[in-house]
Amino acid sequence: MLASSELATFPAIDRSVAKLSGYVPALPTPFNETGAVDGAAFARLCDMQIRQGATALVVCGTTGEAPTLSPAEQVALIRTAVEVAHGRLPVIAGGGSNSTAHAIELTRHAEAAGANAVLSVVPYYNKPTQTGLEAHFASIAQSTGLPIILYDVPSRTGCGLADETIARLAENRQFVGLKDATGDMSRPPRLRALLGSDFRLLSGDDATALAFLAQGGNGCISVTSNILPGLCRNVFQAYREGDTGSAHRWALPASRLTAALFSETNPAPLKYALSLLGLMAATVRLPLVGVGEVTKAMLAPIIEQTCVDYPEFVIGEGRWPARTQARNPARLVALGGRLS
Repeated sequence: MLASSELATFPAIDRSVAKLSGYVPALPTPFNETGAVDGAAFARLCDMQIRQGATALVVCGTTGEAPTLSPAEQVALIRTAVEVAHGRLPVIAGGGSNSTAHAIELTRHAEAAGANAVLSVVPYYNKPTQTGLEAHFASIAQSTGLPIILYDVPSRTGCGLADETIARLAENRQFVGLKDATGDMSRPPRLRALLGSDFRLLSGDDATALAFLAQGGNGCISVTSNILPGLCRNVFQAYREGDTGSAHRWALPASRLTAALFSETNPAPLKYALSLLGLMAATVRLPLVGVGEVTKAMLAPIIEQTCVDYPEFVIGEGRWPARTQARNPARLVALGGRLS
């Protein structure tokens, strides 16, 4: 486990990884209409998130469609994020695979591209034992000097990390955190008791992120904050300041959007929403396909109403003129009066 006394040995940017908190956007990878990576759209998205207060950027993860990206595309995306960030916040690169050798290769590429940490997912499809999982992640740690955030998402991988396995891995100071997408709200206090206060516990589920914080979590690696970065930041700030009432009021407007963003497989609904805001094409790569007409009909009015009600909290330059209208003072007072 990473002890407080050891933090001084990290470079400054790595200390920010070791103390990571708040809402961190899991960035999608923009593709143009032909399916090629749209580097300009990705750079613009990184810059917008930084200017709107993101505490880190996660690139080439599940939301970034990493399984469909070539190694060269992943390196280019990581380098772009690092260049745009310019040391202002850490860049966390997805580097997972169900092949340990390939995960090591991706992790080394991420390190060479300038990433500040790697997000390493439980191997999918193989269904290794806990002994195999421990050996897998230990091998990755031996291959890199980067801090590692474990990623446990059994709904996608077919197996999960046991609490005890995480605790054993965390004895190595490179393992600084966990992205927990299990949805198990009894888990944060169990892990906190095993791992201490320094280990970062990050929700991987927007729908239960506030409950995760209440149970001892440090933040959320978030899909919804791609659309509502300011509002998500207000949720976290209100909770951190002990104002749970305002935190719940701020979380309410995001809940309907979160449900819509997961109505089909992520990131297809997210990309459609961002296309409505003029930030990227809705293109995804096979085997994913674009959202159906039912989802479009549900999501478009939600995005439009969100732009009307909370223009200062929606990313980008949306197509709805109401986004430029003045904020609604009565609504802000009802939500606790917090302005970002």
